[in-house]
Amino acid sequence: MEISYTVRLAKSFPEALAATKAALAREGFGVLAEIDVQAAMKEKMGADYAPYVILGACNPGLAHRALSARKDIGLFLPCNVIVYEEGDRVVIEAIRPTAAMSMLDDTALASVAAEAEEKLQRVIASLAA
Repeated sequence: MEISYTVRLAKSFPEALAATKAALAREGFGVLAEIDVQAAMKEKMGADYAPYVILGACNPGLAHRALSARKDIGLFLPCNVIVYEEGDRVVIEAIRPTAAMSMLDDTALASVAAEAEEKLQRVIASLAA
């Protein structure tokens, strides 16, 4: 099972990161967390690492519905989107919420996951355009 939707862009890392955040905002996602993996690897391990950022994206309405259905669903939130350099391209990947939720047998959450996935698909498609 595929776990993400992916696009590869011929943009600079800062441009791709900004475009990703803007595309998420257009679909109603805010970025609750931004983890700079490159900086963390350098600080914690002294290791050089290519640019890599994890964005913890949250659509408040969808999160509210999911948390109202099941409190422990917070273990699956927020929706992660990663942006990283790979050769001369920048790769953007968004989690497939339906894949993450597939381990749960909960119809209420399945519909929320499907809606979140549609929005994340549009994010990736808009970046590819």
